Amino acid sequence: MKDTVAREGRRVCEGVVDTQELGAELGAAFEAGDVVILDGPLGAGKTTFTQGVARGMQVKGRVTSPTFVIARQHASTVGGPALVHVDAYRLGDDPLGELDALDLDTDLEDAVVVAEWGEGLMEQLGGSHILITLDRETLAATEGRIISWRVVDGM
Repeated sequence: MKDTVAREGRRVCEGVVDTQELGAELGAAFEAGDVVILDGPLGAGKTTFTQGVARGMQVKGRVTSPTFVIARQHASTVGGPALVHVDAYRLGDDPLGELDALDLDTDLEDAVVVAEWGEGLMEQLGGSHILITLDRETLAATEGRIISWRVVDGM
């Protein structure tokens, strides 16, 4: 991740627009080889956040949940890295092997991999990763969510 964004942070997002704006801000800072793990319960806004990431990265295509296809690839419109949006919940114990078996058009090290439900699995893809936690429970009475992020250095 480029140093234009803090390696760790937290923001209250009041709804969809704020969530997508934060996604775009962080997405503009992502670089080829970044592994981004989205953590949060069903309905927390993981796909909504990824829609913002796609806008910030300036990639092609409509971002929707990858639940039924496991992974979607979005090519850059500006010569940047592709976005590979993954539903890690449906991957087995070997996410790298299973993603490779999908025969994506790009090498993962040349892309930004954003994985919903990826904690505990997707760390295998890189030496470090960016963990983004989406919390809707704290602000349950509203449409808001608290989104925190941090770069986790590998072993």
